[in-house]
Amino acid sequence: MELFSMEGLHFLLRYAHFLAGIVWIGVLYYFNFIQTPFFGTELGGGAKSAITRGLVPNALWWFRWGAMFTFISGVLILMLKLHEGVPLGSGYMTRILTGGLLGTLMWANVWFVIWPAQQTVIANANNVAGGGEADPAAAAAGGRAGMASRTNTLFSIPMLFFMAAATHFPSLTSDLNTGGGSLGVYWLVAFVLILANEANGLIGPGASTQKVLTTVSGTIHTGLGLTLLLFLAQSFLL
Repeated sequence: MELFSMEGLHFLLRYAHFLAGIVWIGVLYYFNFIQTPFFGTELGGGAKSAITRGLVPNALWWFRWGAMFTFISGVLILMLKLHEGVPLGSGYMTRILTGGLLGTLMWANVWFVIWPAQQTVIANANNVAGGGEADPAAAAAGGRAGMASRTNTLFSIPMLFFMAAATHFPSLTSDLNTGGGSLGVYWLVAFVLILANEANGLIGPGASTQKVLTTVSGTIHTGLGLTLLLFLAQSFLL
């Protein structure tokens, strides 16, 4: 393989996509599986202000730029596939776009929900540490960021499944049957399932439907459930 060739371009884009994605999802899992549960302990509660002021801003830098480069490299890979004539209605594109839809929502949550909310939380922690008054909006902002982050953790489970399935599980969808009304029905089902979970993550901290996202196990189980539902939709409809 020559690196400066179409094959090389494919490889470099995939490598960049994997590398940035590992950074992004690694920090996402750190936040949700390690940091947030630690903050709920007596020791973690006492250290929360210092961690929020000292560690979190740096972690969020890697988090949001990992998301950005994952998103950009993913878009470039899709554009290259379309340029090469891979049909949008093919089994490959259906699988990859299912993962891509989840990944795009995750990227949007990072940049337009989690990061703005965390800026409020960090500014409040710095202000209070300096002797200022607490910002009454900080608690709600932290809750909003937390629910969006848990939603991203939920989405990451089916997203990784369908990204891997695009190349390594071709029998999941049949190109001969992927198209027409069945493809439209699949995307209707997929959009309803995915957007319902996205809306639930954004409706506001404390909503009864968000209870499952308050625990790590609940988030993981919901992510596995969404993966199964999307898997069954592709298996039976396509």
